Amino acid sequence: MAKIERFENLISWQKARELNRLVYGASRNSAFAKDFGLRDQIRSASISIMSNIAEGFERGGDKEFLQFLSIAKGSCGEVRAQLYAALDENYLTSEQFKVICDRCVEVSRLISGFMTYLRRSELKGSKFKA
Repeated sequence: MAKIERFENLISWQKARELNRLVYGASRNSAFAKDFGLRDQIRSASISIMSNIAEGFERGGDKEFLQFLSIAKGSCGEVRAQLYAALDENYLTSEQFKVICDRCVEVSRLISGFMTYLRRSELKGSKFKA
């Protein structure tokens, strides 16, 4: 595997960014936008995914990175749960729900795969190099 120098090069971060864009776009509609609690919560969870991937990467240690990836993966579940709430309130069409939920599942799988790779890898991160 080629060395990744920046978090922006991680596919999981790129897909999380796309997910965030979808969440923000869907939560701009008038009914959803007026439900401040759900709107702010789903946006916060969505941005948490990409933020935790980035922060974990920048920490420079494999164990810390795994911890932040785990938090990001948990935020994927949080977004999916909130998508159901938005669907139940008719803030989303079933097509919007499917597109965003599918992207969320994709991001979660990418994070999971990356976590598995890091656990098996001999890489320790730049923090531990002499």
